[in-house]
Amino acid sequence: FIDNHKANYRNIIVTKNPKQTERMYNMFEEDEKSIVFSSMVLPLSEGFVDRELKIACYTEHQIFNKYNPFFLRAGFQKTKQAITLKELNTLQTGDYVTHIDHGVGQFSGLLKIDVNGKQQEAIKIIYKDGDILYVSIHSLHRVSKYSGQEGKTPKLHKIGSKAWAALKQKTKKRIKEIAFDIIKVYAKRKAEKGFAYAPDTYLQHELEASFVYEDTPDQITATVDVKKAMESEAPMDRLVCGDVGFGKTEIAIRAAFKAVTDSKQVAMMVPTTILTMQHFQTFSERLKDFPCNIEFINRFKSTKDQNEILERLEKGKIDIIIGTHRLAGKDIKFKDLGLLIVDEEQKFGVNTKDKLKTIKTSIDTLTLTATPIPRTLEFSMMGARDLSTLNTAPQNRQPIQTELHTFSERIVADAISYEMQRGGQVYFVNNRVQNIEEISAMINRLCPNVRIGVVHGQLKGPQIEKVMVDFIENEFDVLVATSIVESGLDIPNANTIIINNAHMFGLSDLHQLRGRVGRSNKKAFCYLLSPPLSGLTKEASTRLKTIEQFAELGSGFNIAMRDLDIRGAGDLLGGEQSGFINDLGFDTYQKILNEAIKELKENDFKDLYQRDEDYEYVSECQIETDLEILFPDDYINSVVERMALYKELNMIKKQEQLDKYIENLIDRFGPIPPQGNELFNTIRLRWIAKKLGLEKIILKRDKFIAYFVADQESAFFESPIFTKVLIHVQANAHKFTIKEKNDKLGLYVENVKSLQQGIELLEQIK
Repeated sequence: FIDNHKANYRNIIVTKNPKQTERMYNMFEEDEKSIVFSSMVLPLSEGFVDRELKIACYTEHQIFNKYNPFFLRAGFQKTKQAITLKELNTLQTGDYVTHIDHGVGQFSGLLKIDVNGKQQEAIKIIYKDGDILYVSIHSLHRVSKYSGQEGKTPKLHKIGSKAWAALKQKTKKRIKEIAFDIIKVYAKRKAEKGFAYAPDTYLQHELEASFVYEDTPDQITATVDVKKAMESEAPMDRLVCGDVGFGKTEIAIRAAFKAVTDSKQVAMMVPTTILTMQHFQTFSERLKDFPCNIEFINRFKSTKDQNEILERLEKGKIDIIIGTHRLAGKDIKFKDLGLLIVDEEQKFGVNTKDKLKTIKTSIDTLTLTATPIPRTLEFSMMGARDLSTLNTAPQNRQPIQTELHTFSERIVADAISYEMQRGGQVYFVNNRVQNIEEISAMINRLCPNVRIGVVHGQLKGPQIEKVMVDFIENEFDVLVATSIVESGLDIPNANTIIINNAHMFGLSDLHQLRGRVGRSNKKAFCYLLSPPLSGLTKEASTRLKTIEQFAELGSGFNIAMRDLDIRGAGDLLGGEQSGFINDLGFDTYQKILNEAIKELKENDFKDLYQRDEDYEYVSECQIETDLEILFPDDYINSVVERMALYKELNMIKKQEQLDKYIENLIDRFGPIPPQGNELFNTIRLRWIAKKLGLEKIILKRDKFIAYFVADQESAFFESPIFTKVLIHVQANAHKFTIKEKNDKLGLYVENVKSLQQGIELLEQIK
């Protein structure tokens, strides 16, 4: 740069986004030498020098030796073969559904109904004793597909009976009891004063800029959230949830380094011995250019070495220590621990978790998990733990081609030979130590020139370490291993995994194992070998078909949903809850869980959760109308498509999403008919009504009635929102009337002929 400047060349640095440009200026500002350059935001693949115009152009990837991301052609994406979440939730006639107000019934199709001479569409649900309920299409969010245990038929409820209300109340009461204790721990933690870290230093910027991959948008958001939480006085308790290989470790490294630059120690707890070595290598590699002492402790280290490490740790000579549950031992003493990172918390035992709770009270804690719906999420659902999710796959990644086969030597030989031809490496997972050597001999016979390593948990520590390091350094072509390799091994050159007796593994285990490959820009393959499906249990064959179907990046959530279907949801909050989820269905259970938490926050813990102006005192507003609201048959003639679009519309929460939905609809079907626009108005009306504390709106025969929160004890009636409503109504007494009927307070307006008019009325109040 300096030489170019002296030779009158103009230095230009091209970055992918303005954030990187800002980082560039910050770094060069702190350099003693005066470096002159200008910047541009452009997606260039590489720089160039133009001697005629005297321009030297560099890309950020060249300066930092980063991978330059490229985008996959649509042809590579295996979207058609994978079931989408929309298809997963598509209702078929006869499916069991749960209505939040009426309980479990059977879906019986989409029908046209007549309301005061106007046509509307509704879904028909059949309940016990042939009772029928019609649910208008703008209330579909109150109905969810029943997800209990696969093959188990739920009990139908009777409309109007008290059984469903009693079950809901019993569930809510039990959730509140458990949640109360959890939120109490959170309240105590909030009251504690933690350590407030200083803002980012020059070294922190340099570490983040040296990351060889492009940060995904989710990674950037999660990094900012973690650092913001560390800089506040309250102790951090954040869960970072992301699919396999989506960049959770990098977030942990940045957080750890931030703690170290403020002279604090960091402890990272991982579930397996191998993972301690893997993380030690990753951390050491990333932080090799920075003043940072990193060490790891596990059962492979001799007692003498362990004692020496513990001594250095107590004296503050180790900045980052990585270990298994050994780190929760009584003999572990830190000089000044500032951050605890826990990887895959759900894999630790109950005793370790209890010890973690005591360590965590006043220090910052970061929990990483790849399990899509882990039990650790219960805290986040309750707002007792902050949550960051990584949903965006890193660029250059391709879906892992997953194939299910009956065991065959030819398939094994072909898979290994193909990977060898392109210079890659192979995992062969065989979870039985007894015959692991026979498998190794079979591979040797099928592919004579292949170098094979064998690893399993019964080997001694130094042996395991040597085999793993040799595999990482490409000394072996094939690693024959037990599921010891399930967590954390990140070897970009290994892009084929063969899983023997795949039917013996759980869904999340298969998902984790498959995540060992496909961690670079090469096409990866996963072969699931099992006996013929006809000889397997229904559960095992469903598991295998599911993992084969969901091969897309980030499909962990879909896999978890199928896992709930196959095994039953079990319990989210403890053994006492196991029956409730199967009685209610998983989605409805979650709705009741959210309701219970909201009530706790409003009543028992109102001092802890500050309400801002946007706080919504009602979670749901019902709308009843005799206007024509639907997509006419001549606009969308497929019943299945209409149903899918109604469901999608009911899930929309923001105006931008609605605009996008309407744009897509016009693109596919043409201009929206008036009935469709009225349907969109029900959604808009519901949003405003919730903000004004309205639980139900009736617009029939040109009369508009809006009912406020039914709970007369609700804090809503003391809120600034309700005060504003009263002031507006008093000032416009010629238009509005407020009166109480059957213990319900309602707002009455005459001569309202459309939903648009209703929206305008509420907008004026708001």
